[in-house]
Amino acid sequence: MKGPHNIWRLIRTGATLERTGAMGVVLEAFNAPPNLRIAARLLGWPFKWLGLKGDSNMPPATRALTALGPAYIKFGQVLSTRPDVVGDELAVQLKVLQDKLPPFPTEIAKEMIEAELEVPVDQLFSEFSGPVAAASIAQVHRARLAETGEEVAVKVLRPKIEKAFRKDIDAFYFAASMIEFLSPSSRRLRPNEVIRHFEGVVMGELDLRLESSAAAEFASTTDKDDGFRVPKTHWFLSSRNVMTMDWVEGINAADIAGLDAAGHDRNAIGERILKLFLQHALRDGFFHADMHQGNLKIGKNGEVIAYDFGIMGRLDEYTRRVYAEILYGFIRKNYRRVAEVHFEAGYVPADRDIDEFARALRAVGEPIFGMDATRISMARLLAYLFEVTERFGMETRTELILLQRTMVVVEGVARSLNPTINIWQVAQPIVENYIRENIGPRALARDLAKTAQVLARFGPKLPRLAEAALIRQSEQTPPPPRTSRRQIAGWIVFGAVVGAGLTAMASLL
Repeated sequence: MKGPHNIWRLIRTGATLERTGAMGVVLEAFNAPPNLRIAARLLGWPFKWLGLKGDSNMPPATRALTALGPAYIKFGQVLSTRPDVVGDELAVQLKVLQDKLPPFPTEIAKEMIEAELEVPVDQLFSEFSGPVAAASIAQVHRARLAETGEEVAVKVLRPKIEKAFRKDIDAFYFAASMIEFLSPSSRRLRPNEVIRHFEGVVMGELDLRLESSAAAEFASTTDKDDGFRVPKTHWFLSSRNVMTMDWVEGINAADIAGLDAAGHDRNAIGERILKLFLQHALRDGFFHADMHQGNLKIGKNGEVIAYDFGIMGRLDEYTRRVYAEILYGFIRKNYRRVAEVHFEAGYVPADRDIDEFARALRAVGEPIFGMDATRISMARLLAYLFEVTERFGMETRTELILLQRTMVVVEGVARSLNPTINIWQVAQPIVENYIRENIGPRALARDLAKTAQVLARFGPKLPRLAEAALIRQSEQTPPPPRTSRRQIAGWIVFGAVVGAGLTAMASLL
């Protein structure tokens, strides 16, 4: 219920940050201005005694977020991949949120498995370990199938996790409404729609049947990608609260020392992760939208092994083309074209000055090129982008939220492996290839062929539809020259021939 009772939740959030000592760490990490620091302390300090204590063995920020609940943990997971935004110290503290949270008892996990699959655990698995990883949503156990001896990973949702998430999301809705009320200019960012989108994503993550389906689809779309692997799902050992997949051996992508000791080329792996993400987003329109280090392993041959498919992103073909043209424009430093694409897609109101917008984009893009990536402050870059969007009245595109968020996370993962990586240089060949294949004469021919195929399905109805249209037109306007059935049939045959030709052309492209 999105009501004023959530004031208590928000007060407790500030109080918890103050009590755990995280308030100062967070303000310092984000380089908050003096007036904000003073306001935060004045609001947090008087209620400090109301804050949650958390685990005193954890660092302050991790302690606060784990005490506040799963939705806050999810936020911390994203920040853990961006040391360039929050600083190295805070990023290191938050990394434990990825897969090293306190687990729940193994016996409870077994009870949940038996209740879900309606078979005793001992009959399903000859071996069943304690938790090997624990995150905000679920924990993972290593097991061996009793029937085949295969090693598998068994994922089990945390008890009562859905209720806890709904409680947090409820408070987020209230905060979004308060922001819109107190700051009318923020409405263009559509805070409530952003939270609604987040809610839909998280609720989907809480049904492991959907994750099993996503994993199977992702495996199908990426099965020919070199250096990438998705473990196989065991459907008959999966349900709403339980998911079983092949066990995969590998080094966690966050274990830099382990990767170096194994002789892996971290620079190559960082580039591969970036390229794979762009290929999946542009080529397939279906991508892993939670690619932090805790969800990636590196195999013996340097292959990237992905798991945890609770959050997946989709982009329709038109949005992919817009996204590719924007990236391509930045890569080519063609800021005028980037501005035109924003206007053509409706991302910027039509009454704004396109030349001014192009100039603002140049100020964003130019610092990226010809500079060592370690000298680029992503925090300042994001702050300037926000100023640009506010100035030109751009609204939040909810369909791009996951893409933008994942792009930030993936770049963070790549930079943790190679601090000097430049995302634009790595992206260039992927984007250029997509542009060649999907924007231009070939793409036009394919689009026309698809249109002809759709029309062909209505072939038997076309004579009747055409005649009905002519009758309606004759009733509304003075009688035009009579169109005979033979003429109508001629146009239909012509359309069929054109459609067949375009279909053949598309098959050759």
